[in-house]
Amino acid sequence: MSEETAVLALCGNPNVGKSTLFNALTGLRQHTGNWPGKTVGLAEGECRHGERSYRIVDLPGTYSLFAHSKEEEIARDFIEAKNADAAIVICDATCLERGLNLAMQVMSRGGRTVICVNLMDEAEKRGISVDIAELERLMGVPAAGISARGETGLDGLFEAIERALDTPEADKCDNICTGCADCPHKAFCIAENIVRACVEKRRSTGDEKQLKIDKVLTGKYTAIPIMLILLAIVFYITLEGANYPSQWLSALLFRLEKPIHSALCAIGLPEVITAAVSKGAYRVLAWVVSVMLPPMAIFFPLFTFLEELGYLPRAAFNMDNAFKKSGACGKQALTMLMGLGCNAAAAVGCRIIDSPRERIIALVTNCFMPCNGRFPALIAVLSMFFAFSGALGGIGAALLLTGLIVLGVLATLLSSRLLSITILKGQRSSFTLELPPFRAPRIGRLIVRSVLDRTLFVLGRAAAVAAPAGLIIYILANVSINGATLLSICTELLEPVGRVIGLDGTILISFVLGFPANEIVLPIAIMAYTASGSLESLPALNDMRELLVMHGWSIKTAVCFLIFCLMHWPCSTTLMTIKKETGSIKWTLLAFALPTVLGFVMCLAANMIMTAVGL
Repeated sequence: MSEETAVLALCGNPNVGKSTLFNALTGLRQHTGNWPGKTVGLAEGECRHGERSYRIVDLPGTYSLFAHSKEEEIARDFIEAKNADAAIVICDATCLERGLNLAMQVMSRGGRTVICVNLMDEAEKRGISVDIAELERLMGVPAAGISARGETGLDGLFEAIERALDTPEADKCDNICTGCADCPHKAFCIAENIVRACVEKRRSTGDEKQLKIDKVLTGKYTAIPIMLILLAIVFYITLEGANYPSQWLSALLFRLEKPIHSALCAIGLPEVITAAVSKGAYRVLAWVVSVMLPPMAIFFPLFTFLEELGYLPRAAFNMDNAFKKSGACGKQALTMLMGLGCNAAAAVGCRIIDSPRERIIALVTNCFMPCNGRFPALIAVLSMFFAFSGALGGIGAALLLTGLIVLGVLATLLSSRLLSITILKGQRSSFTLELPPFRAPRIGRLIVRSVLDRTLFVLGRAAAVAAPAGLIIYILANVSINGATLLSICTELLEPVGRVIGLDGTILISFVLGFPANEIVLPIAIMAYTASGSLESLPALNDMRELLVMHGWSIKTAVCFLIFCLMHWPCSTTLMTIKKETGSIKWTLLAFALPTVLGFVMCLAANMIMTAVGL
């Protein structure tokens, strides 16, 4: 092998630390997750060791090269095309058989192969020891044992890689059977025999303790209550923790408006333009940032903590039966949980679902989970009309918000069932979901990743549409025809429709104008009610409640607002993502229409029922 840059392909089962090893080798940020299929593209990075340079390619996690999904196809095609000088097969030291089965499939394709046994530290804690030298002798290819999280054993891995690169490339290997039509289990039998020869298992109290914990977290009667309690705790911490930072950030950003206005005037721009930019585009942008950033900066680290801890796959396991009855895939539970942060991110996450039919079901129904952008409006209305007062206010809002999330889950299951028996009929597919061992999250890396990869990414995307939306809103609120602003004209046009479903024209036009970013729905409504020409800082909750009541709000209006906030069209970013993921206008329009129609129907029913009982 020459001293030119060598290409190394990292392949392995999901959840074996493949992307963590990629990070350790390259120093690049690459998202790692505790569930299958999290890596769905090809990430690349450069590194150097000794005299050699390497280009590392992180292939999607796969259990087999016999392709059944997009991830398996990508990994298989890359391996079979001989795009890499060597394939590094990462195996889990605590469950070596499955990794060796994949390694034998890779070896059967020919080319250089290195077996990398990861999670050696976890194996030791669980009383498992792996004889790497014996494993190498039995498999006939270089092998190394490492702990990617602790970045230990990497020198030994590079030594194994160098030995592989310095040997002639192997022809297609036929001496290791990977299974065939008349003996589909033989590869697993070989792997089991190899593991018996090189793995020693001692009695471990850690495994017994984890089994006891899992019996509670996934138990028939305890799983769902625990999941709801954890969700309520996350919401409570988010709501309580975001209040003061949001107020401080809002005051800071709004103080910058006058200097920006003055700067624009100083360069000679007309007043109409400076006002549109400072009071329109900038003010909406400032509002979105101040409202979104603090709760996201709290929610995403908490969500990532549960992810790294290993709880999210257990939550998916708990929801699998419900999705099975709905004719959907259990992996949809994972994308549904992702939707609590951002529906657009959840739409991308739907790639982990193998079946095209079930993937479309997940994409079309994912917006029934309220994203972070809808939290401020939901929380404000819950607090004003329903939550407890005093010290119990935060707890009451968190519990009520959790109840709304449950309603969103029920809407997701109902819609999934409806689609699976109508336009998206088909056989439900099976899938493999690992329950990984509980791992102590690394707090520093967790915070950096959740802030950079999630919080700032979502915030940047929202900010990109908030500024243009601000200009449009400012124009509608300040351009008049016969003494009436365009905003008031639109409000009057929508008033009859709004009244039918328990709302009003102002609320409906607020949702329409909030299409680019859900965060600005309630501020637009306040602006319209007060007839101000631009968005203002929201008043205190008591003052806001008085304003809303003065304009006809009641308990019935608040209920219908909450329902419609939960069930209406996705934001523009989510719809664009769905269009990109499906490549279809038809499914994108369905993703728009389904929650909207259900929201109108639910609001109509709630309006009729509450009117009948005198609310």
